[in-house]
Amino acid sequence: MLTRDEYLVAWSRWHGGTDPADSRLVHGWLTLAYTLAVPLARLSPLVATALGLAVAAAAIGPAAAGGAWLVATGVLIGLSGLLDSLDGALAIAGGRASRRGFVLDSAVDRLTEAAYAVAFWVAGAPGWLAVAFGALCWLPDYLRARAGQAGVSETGAISVWERPTRVAMAGFTLGGAGVVAGAGLTDVVVTTGAAVGCLLGVVGTAQLGVQLRRALAD
Repeated sequence: MLTRDEYLVAWSRWHGGTDPADSRLVHGWLTLAYTLAVPLARLSPLVATALGLAVAAAAIGPAAAGGAWLVATGVLIGLSGLLDSLDGALAIAGGRASRRGFVLDSAVDRLTEAAYAVAFWVAGAPGWLAVAFGALCWLPDYLRARAGQAGVSETGAISVWERPTRVAMAGFTLGGAGVVAGAGLTDVVVTTGAAVGCLLGVVGTAQLGVQLRRALAD
């Protein structure tokens, strides 16, 4: 296994030179993933990837049940995010990273975020808002991928709407809605959380757009 610092450097190389130190949240998220990966070094990254997707999909059930069950939705979303980071840590720190795995992991990330959007919808958020949340989860990574195809080697600085923020926003919103279910505030919390997530998505996409515009102009 690589050391933590070596892992962070390798992660940066796999993500277009992005420096995780630019964001305390991302740096802490990756550090947690690495800490979990060390005792699980023999676990296949593909197993963690599959488990992450399965857990994200399982979060939809308690979201549909509503009420206090939403607490379980929040926990499952958080767990799916950790599993997603764990597969990357196992692959990179364990010297098993590959282009095929990198693409697969990205595809699974988008599927889990679609599950988060569905969870918002069945928990009470308006359909259009849930769709907007999901679209804004997808858009930044789509822009980065297209910019890469256009020859941009760097993916830009970390924005306010990276993967850890999306997971935290979905998990805390839906879990929090379950905590206040007895007060009849579930729909308000779910809708407000989805709206705030969309706002962060717009800001983060704008940040990324400015950076990519400069890179594409060179």
